Amino acid sequence: MAKSEKTTDHNAIKSWVNEHDGVPMKVKDTDKGNSALLRIGFPDNKNSDSENLEEISWDKFFKVFDDNKLALLYQPEDNDKLFTKLVNRDS
Repeated sequence: MAKSEKTTDHNAIKSWVNEHDGVPMKVKDTDKGNSALLRIGFPDNKNSDSENLEEISWDKFFKVFDDNKLALLYQPEDNDKLFTKLVNRDS
């Protein structure tokens, strides 16, 4: 099993996601103030193709990411499984 890592580094997140052809996304109609339900979308992931998701800019993604004190949990060494999860920074 690949080791998971947690990061809040914007450059590391953007670089890893771009490297895997991913895009920043949010669940439609979840905007509330400076909050929204964020996702990372990947082209071969059937969940990324949902009509309930929309691509957003990295600026918007990181604004919500930072305002909600999130971190990205991912597996940097496993290119077969593009596992990502947004988690609380303090947990």
